[in-house]
Amino acid sequence: EKLELVDGKVNWKGETAVKHKHGGLRAALFVLLAFAFENLANLHLAVNLTTYFNGILHFEVSDAANALTNFMGTGYILSIIFAVFADTYIGRFKSILISGSVEFLGLALLTAQAHYSSLRPPPCNVFDPTSRCEKLESSDTVFLYVALYLVAAGMAGIKASIPSHGADQFDEKDPREAKTMSSFFNGLLFALCIGGAVSLTLYVWLDDHKGWDVGFGVSTIAMFVALIVAVLGWPLYRIHVVQGSSVLLELIQVFVAAIRNRNLKLPENPLELYEIDKDKEAALEDDFLPHRDVYGFLDKAAIKTASEKPNPWKLCRVTQVENAKILLGMTPVFACTIIMTLCLAQLQTFSVQQGLTMDTTIVGSFHIPPASLPIIPVVFLIFIIPFYDQIAVPLLRKVTGHVTGISHLQRIGVGLILSSISMATASIMEVKRKSVARDHNMLDALPVLQPLPISVFWLSFQYFIFGIADMFTYVGLLEFFYSEAPQGLKTVSTCFLWTSMALGYYLSTILVQIVNRATKHITNSGGWLAGNNINKNHLNLFYLLLALLSLINFCVYLFVSSRYKYRSKN
Repeated sequence: EKLELVDGKVNWKGETAVKHKHGGLRAALFVLLAFAFENLANLHLAVNLTTYFNGILHFEVSDAANALTNFMGTGYILSIIFAVFADTYIGRFKSILISGSVEFLGLALLTAQAHYSSLRPPPCNVFDPTSRCEKLESSDTVFLYVALYLVAAGMAGIKASIPSHGADQFDEKDPREAKTMSSFFNGLLFALCIGGAVSLTLYVWLDDHKGWDVGFGVSTIAMFVALIVAVLGWPLYRIHVVQGSSVLLELIQVFVAAIRNRNLKLPENPLELYEIDKDKEAALEDDFLPHRDVYGFLDKAAIKTASEKPNPWKLCRVTQVENAKILLGMTPVFACTIIMTLCLAQLQTFSVQQGLTMDTTIVGSFHIPPASLPIIPVVFLIFIIPFYDQIAVPLLRKVTGHVTGISHLQRIGVGLILSSISMATASIMEVKRKSVARDHNMLDALPVLQPLPISVFWLSFQYFIFGIADMFTYVGLLEFFYSEAPQGLKTVSTCFLWTSMALGYYLSTILVQIVNRATKHITNSGGWLAGNNINKNHLNLFYLLLALLSLINFCVYLFVSSRYKYRSKN
């Protein structure tokens, strides 16, 4: 019976979880289904909110893009805070329920603002240069941002907690369950794609044709269903026991202690550095990492002084210090992936604005909403993920001898160079789109109402290439952090990906503002990206700038990755 118990996990009654009764793939399916519904609820916001900000709330195009990237960035950066809060105080499952409720409330408020005319400006065509469209009143602006950032906070909590809670349903020490856990992570991405595919098509169509209140309303319903599904799985879950201490806090303590001990002299023998006795408390099953002669300044955090009582902000164990060293070693790789999200942000903002000016006809009278263009890489991923996992990896494994076919760093690098190619392709497509507008004397054509005689599917090239890049870099980065992070950091490691994406979104906002200010006096439009008429803007030059920045970033990444030493798993 002892073998059937799962250490560190309890059931919904607070009793020790039992294998074959709690956890496993059956419980994980509830997690995956809840994640699919959550993405169904919010993924269309990532591509269509710029249209809402611009067309309904009368933001300028660049302001709408910045509002979206700030919203997305906040939704990612807050995941770190939620991860710490979940691990330290409330647990991952409760974090999912609280975060889901917050996101549900935010979506309900967005629905209310879209429905009631008193909470938004009067209808007006922002693309008509003769119109004088009213802006949001200050009180309505507050209402908007409260709703938006409630959604962002909820999204952050879900992103921080669902991957970890799902992984909790499997025992890494059991070979069969460990293999199934690997399938769970593939299923997580698959669930995202399935929920995203419906959100990017049906929900975007509802936004554009049935009204934004309907689009936000069905999102609210989908989020409610996600919560119900998560709760239904409660009796089956293995619930992680709150540790009472945060690994992230312990890492901060290392840097603080190293600074406070900066004037102390390191002992010649590293064995004299502080470490807890392996026999005490059965070592709490912690990993004991050996000392390494790298980042020696951090070793000062483990210098023992007999004159003082142990203080976690002045004395840290060697394993703590080594965890901090591993994190510090991964930081350059992490930094090189930020610019990829900067490119992604443009596909969710300016590329959608491009699509609004183009012919969206598919067949007959059926039109594809421009915001639905990201469905192209999503559908591709639905098919390519199983192909890559089941066919490509085994073939590559025979050639390279690497367990995952190619190394995590190689996988990330492939995605980074593809993102540069995607932006270069976007620049070429924008030149072609503007030339059509110029040749047909349609530079002042109204988006949607007067589409250019060029198919919106010309934009699918940049989306398709970036979709492949997305599979390589983002999934590769998630695997890299998870595999390289020591045991105590694996819970927080998934949030490093979200943090990278958050910084990319914020960087997009900053770069758009810098580019507009730098080009304000050298362009007739008042900046490369200024105003509402992208036919007279210089979006092609902005895409080209991003392609060059991505290429430079890739060269830096080659240098960084070549110097990285994989952590020994022994």
